[in-house]
Amino acid sequence: MALAALLTCLPALAQTAATPEAREKSAQTKPVSTTDKQSTKELPSLGRVEVIGSSSDTDQRRASTAAKIIIGKEDIERFGDSSVSEVLKRLPGVTTGGRPGRGGDVRMRGMGGGYTQLLVNGERMPPGFSLDNLTPDQVERIEVMRAPTAEFGARAVAGTINVVLKEALKKTLNEIRLGAAVEESRGSPSASWTRNDKFGESVSYTLTLSANKSDTRDEHDTRTRWYDLGSGAQVLDQHDTGFSTNKRDGLHLNGRVHIAMAPGESLILMPFLMLSQGTSEAQGQLDQLPGGAIAQPYARYATTSESRFTSLRGNAQWQKNLGEGTRLELRGGAGSGNSESHGTRQEFDASKLLTRTTDDQTNTRETGWTLTGKASHQLESEHGLVAGLELDNSVRRQTRTTLQNGLPILTEFGEDLSASSMRVATYIQDEWNPTKQIAAYAGLRWEGIETRSDSDAYRVSNRSSVATPLLHATWKPDEKSRNQWRTSLTRSYKAATLQELIARPSISQRFPTGANEVGSPDRAGNPNLAPELARGFEIAYEHYLGKGGLVSANFFYRHINDLIRNVVALENVSWSADKRWVSRPQNVGNAIARGIELEAKFRLDEVWADALPVAVRTNVSVFDSAVEKVTAPNNRLEGQPRGTTNLGADYKLRSLPISLGASVNITPGYDLQISDIQSSTVGAKVVTDAFLVWFINPSAQLRFSANNLLPRDYFNTSSVLNGTQRQDHESANQSKVRWGVRLELKL
Repeated sequence: MALAALLTCLPALAQTAATPEAREKSAQTKPVSTTDKQSTKELPSLGRVEVIGSSSDTDQRRASTAAKIIIGKEDIERFGDSSVSEVLKRLPGVTTGGRPGRGGDVRMRGMGGGYTQLLVNGERMPPGFSLDNLTPDQVERIEVMRAPTAEFGARAVAGTINVVLKEALKKTLNEIRLGAAVEESRGSPSASWTRNDKFGESVSYTLTLSANKSDTRDEHDTRTRWYDLGSGAQVLDQHDTGFSTNKRDGLHLNGRVHIAMAPGESLILMPFLMLSQGTSEAQGQLDQLPGGAIAQPYARYATTSESRFTSLRGNAQWQKNLGEGTRLELRGGAGSGNSESHGTRQEFDASKLLTRTTDDQTNTRETGWTLTGKASHQLESEHGLVAGLELDNSVRRQTRTTLQNGLPILTEFGEDLSASSMRVATYIQDEWNPTKQIAAYAGLRWEGIETRSDSDAYRVSNRSSVATPLLHATWKPDEKSRNQWRTSLTRSYKAATLQELIARPSISQRFPTGANEVGSPDRAGNPNLAPELARGFEIAYEHYLGKGGLVSANFFYRHINDLIRNVVALENVSWSADKRWVSRPQNVGNAIARGIELEAKFRLDEVWADALPVAVRTNVSVFDSAVEKVTAPNNRLEGQPRGTTNLGADYKLRSLPISLGASVNITPGYDLQISDIQSSTVGAKVVTDAFLVWFINPSAQLRFSANNLLPRDYFNTSSVLNGTQRQDHESANQSKVRWGVRLELKL
């Protein structure tokens, strides 16, 4: 009955409810009234009294019509993580692609490759930006939206993660944080400063400056074996072992200035600066058993590289209340990102004679601007109408030089690439409350993208447009119920990236000349890619507890058309007289993804009256997917595990000024069939984190952390068929404990 009543309201979604701003405002906890002093004196002693207010993060989640999870400052900083991606791995349905404790690309529902829309302050970041480079000290909150909305955009097949940087606060704050982390005797210090203050009565601001250094060392162990399919005999055995060291310095600055111009009118300025530079070195040794199917390409190698990334962006936002529930907002921004890298690789034979040197130098500069306008109107009939227009333009200029033994290669493609991308989007949405038990949302968004390159070697023009209707609704069994149901019907998409459309060929390091092998293909782009389109359905049940906790279950389904996947094929290429194996992105047909996400947050004394007030946070997600044109079993989407589990708890001691806690993140291993000739196995990841906070006084606290407390090696394998051979690759990557300490001062 509950589901039927919920779905009944969906066809009526031609009108909507209160605006998101009004809905969040209504979700705030009302102040608790207190008795006067005289009355208090007359009361007998009650012993220990505990006052509990519901979490504003939970309130906002409960009030939102579209499914939204909000992670506040306390949860972000709890474990002293070194990157935002490490924070995100504990959220329901979120996984990361790196080795344990190393962060990596962030994926909702295990869907990588651009299915998750990542925003900072509601905007997409330039190429080269990674959440691994963003420190938690800069972040005010994280918003996770499981289904797309018209306002935030429909390039979110798996969902959207919006990282909101520090905001201007009403109270004055001057906070300094000094930290250090150690991993196998390699130190990584960090420092940050946050200042919130006012100039007079009309200007408030926040400024966050953070600096960090990282120093890590990683070992690798890779085994390559080839087998003859007819006889089963091993025809090649190579063993590659070595290590790499990485050093990186980062400086981040972001601010927010709020200027009250007139009653109902304000201007917000938001500068953002990120500087990052690093060096890395690697050494390896390749051992090969005699009698192999191919000659040993080298015995040893050494690489060095330097990189630098700079991103500068400024945004301005003007807001004005026009009266009678009407609000106008204009937002503009411009920025520039510059990425430079220079790498050298040297290969030696068994007698330590230098046999080959490759030198690759790339400089990429991307500039862009955005302009958005949004108008909202609140009707007396509980409808909140919002309409908007978005424009953004980006231009990429890249210079790349690749030398082999001092001579240029791939000369027919030139060294310069110039490409541009223009996006236009418009949307309208209506959010309303038909009754006190039902909240509904209807949105329609149209978005068009044109990518163009006029370079002689990369003459490309790709144009696509998508219209996305979006429906959301919530239903409560009764007005005061702690239970509610959610459902969503959506359309979303994933556009091909500039790199996928226009990619200068990248030559296999193992086989740079002549014919290569299927297991070591060259890589190139495909200018004829179409966007992926996805139809989505979600239904969720949520039960909210009395002390800010909740229990929820969410089911999702996505049907994807024109799936983009890298396909390895033997091609006639312009850069070699021999046929070469080349990996290119292709539209390979349809796929489905589905799963269920379970979450529980509560205090033990809510379940057992005599228990300690231990805060428990746990979630379990199960994923499944199938690619239509790939033979089962294991024809899953790339990067999607079968699920993920998080178990966490923390407790504030009553007798001591100490808070402590721990969490375990588990991502099981899985098998993947990529194509008829390609398959892989991804190993399990188990990451255990712990923290302890000593509250020295109201203005100072000391935080101790241990990340990846029980390290274990991370194993991966891949297999590819080449006619009469099967080529297997096995890799083992070590993971390590990271110990941290941080002093947090409020001046």
